[in-house]
Amino acid sequence: MRKVEVFSDHENWKLMFIEEARKLKSIFGNEILHIHHIGSTSVPELKAKPIIDILPVVRDIHIVDSFTDEMKYIGYESKGENGISGRRYFQKGGDNRTHHVHIYQFGSYEIKRHLAFRDYLLVHPEVKDSYGQLKEKLAEKFPYDVESYISGKEPLVKEIEVKALEWYKEDEYI
Repeated sequence: MRKVEVFSDHENWKLMFIEEARKLKSIFGNEILHIHHIGSTSVPELKAKPIIDILPVVRDIHIVDSFTDEMKYIGYESKGENGISGRRYFQKGGDNRTHHVHIYQFGSYEIKRHLAFRDYLLVHPEVKDSYGQLKEKLAEKFPYDVESYISGKEPLVKEIEVKALEWYKEDEYI
C-alpha cells in the first residue's frame, strides 16, 4: 500500500532529475527534442511527494512505443496513455515510486499546461506556499488514500492552472 507523504524541498531532487534525464536521452537519442523537470519536485521550497516528474518532448509520439523494452530495462512500467490522449506514461518504483515520465509530441497542449503550472509557482511564492500547505494537510488527513489526497488538491490545482495558463506567454509547446 502506498503511503502519501510530502517533504520539504530536497537538493537531491534536481540531481535525480538530471541523472534520469541522462538515462532517457541515452535510450531515445535524437527522438527527444527537449526534456523538462515538472511537478512539485521541480519547484524549490515546494512541499512534494518524493517522485520526480519528467516531461520529454519527442518528434513523433508513436515511436515511443518501440522503446518500451528499453524503459523496462531501466525499471519503468509502461502505462500507455494512462487517461491522457497523446501521452506515453511510465512509472518507476512500483508502490514506492521514484519517477514518472510523461512523454508528449512536440506541439501538444499538455506540454504548455505542465510548464505554465510549474513556472507560475516558481514566480508566485504565496501561491506555492498555499499549495504546499494544502498538500501537507491532505497527506496528514489521507496517509493511505492517494485518491482522496489527489481529489482534495484538485480544486486548487485547477484554479492555479487557469491563472497559470492566462499568465504564461510561451507560444511554442516545447
